[in-house]
Amino acid sequence: MPYSTHIAPEDFTTVRRTDVARLTSLVDRVAACRACAAAGYLAEARPIIAEAREARVLVIGQAPGPVTHREGVHFAGPAGRTLAGWFAAAGFPDGDAHKWPSLSAAWLTSLTRCFPGPSASGNGDRAPSTKEMALCRPFLDEEIAAVDPDVVVLVGAMAIRAFLGAIKLDDAVGQRFEWQGRALIPFPHSSGVSRWGNLPANKAKIEQAVALLRAERERVEREAVQ
Repeated sequence: MPYSTHIAPEDFTTVRRTDVARLTSLVDRVAACRACAAAGYLAEARPIIAEAREARVLVIGQAPGPVTHREGVHFAGPAGRTLAGWFAAAGFPDGDAHKWPSLSAAWLTSLTRCFPGPSASGNGDRAPSTKEMALCRPFLDEEIAAVDPDVVVLVGAMAIRAFLGAIKLDDAVGQRFEWQGRALIPFPHSSGVSRWGNLPANKAKIEQAVALLRAERERVEREAVQ
């Protein structure tokens, strides 16, 4: 079920801060989780984690890919490189918290925490099942509460549907939504497997999403010094 299908104006005056101690505790519990392997959904459980830190932007993807599985870092592969390009275009500064420097400003996560494995067709990765997502859902709920971001970036149709319900990618990318006082900025999946982003009209939607992300970055920066 989606988190919310009701989009309405919210009050953005709340000063948010990441609860690093709570996030650290959560990271430890995620690292120890073997629920999907125990249920027979995964051959190997290797949850992706990171060191807890302050972040005003939370990125939610679908699931770890093979490079992320191998390196143990969210968005470590080609999808991360594309996402980093979007963040750089939105004016996020480089940092040392991620292999793609412009992603250092964000806390990165996904609907599920372990690589689901290759798809049966051999084209791309297997999408996580609803049962796998349900097992990971409590972690994501607590993660959002602990990070307490001002901006949530949704990457890919599965992440978008988890928050906005049955909305078409065409109707989501390039739009700004609000949820619990947070800005939601949808993007297409950044892996490049889908050809959706190759169409000129959709490239324009991605450019608009980048512009919206830039505007949110500037808003958060302004509010931080007030």
